[in-house]
Amino acid sequence: MKSLVKYLVIAMALIFVIVPANSVFAAKKIKVGVSVPSADHGWTAGLLWWAKKAVNDIQAKDKDVTFFVVAASSGSKQVGDVEDLMVKGIDALVILPHNPATLQKVIEEAYNSGIYTVVVDRELPTPAQHMFIAGDNPGLGEVGAKWLAKEMNGKGRLVILEGMSIPINKQRVDAFNAVMANYPDIKILDSQPADWSTQKALRLMENYLQKHNRIDAVWCQDDDMLKGVMQAIKEAGRKDIKTVLGGAGSKDIVKMIMDNDPLVRATVTYNPSMVASGVVFGVAGARGEKVGGLYHAPSRVILSADLVVKENAKDFYFPTSAY
Repeated sequence: MKSLVKYLVIAMALIFVIVPANSVFAAKKIKVGVSVPSADHGWTAGLLWWAKKAVNDIQAKDKDVTFFVVAASSGSKQVGDVEDLMVKGIDALVILPHNPATLQKVIEEAYNSGIYTVVVDRELPTPAQHMFIAGDNPGLGEVGAKWLAKEMNGKGRLVILEGMSIPINKQRVDAFNAVMANYPDIKILDSQPADWSTQKALRLMENYLQKHNRIDAVWCQDDDMLKGVMQAIKEAGRKDIKTVLGGAGSKDIVKMIMDNDPLVRATVTYNPSMVASGVVFGVAGARGEKVGGLYHAPSRVILSADLVVKENAKDFYFPTSAY
């Protein structure tokens, strides 16, 4: 018996000596699909930029991950993209749904088939994911409203440009209005959607300027829309507006804050880098690992809504990014 044990020990030792370590302990080879909307405005352009950055950063260190990054111009196109990714045999899906209701069924299909699923930014009507990661939408509205109310000294006339008519817009606007309810001397003159579009914001702001002879401040919730608002104000030659507040943390707007623009003195973060974090979680999830040595994997991560002002703007400035 002792001889048998001796030979087993020697045999095991030889396995670890003769067989290369990378073939014994090799990382699991995985495929990760990343699906985002097409770059139809600055924020989604930033989304694709950050997704590709995450892919490049990970592949520089880990050759055992194959990525497929696709961008869709519509919800129906994105459904087809996800179906194609599933045919490719992906182990993880990281997706920002073009329209959550449209993508519900196909994401459920991926999730139920065992694909590790990370939903980014736009929550599904019925959750079907291992993990959800997003910015703080109510926080964006609340933080922005508190700063703006202080800038207005608790009084004045305000117009609002809303985003698309989807749940995250409602979360932002409801939180903003809840803060403003504490300031009866701030009058909200108008609140209409401009779909996070620079051109739609330009047209809507032109209408506001024609309709209201005095506006003290503008909350447009989004830095893409802010550009259209600023163009409308400049072309109209209006001097009554003292503050314009957007959101998301566009590099162009952060630079304006750094350069002491008289109207744009703050923004609130909702950075598209969230998709890069989603990719990291997707890779870890596909391998059954936990990010950062956590003892329990999170199912929901909400990134903070940070106020960006002159004093901290440099910390939020990424000049090489697409947004």
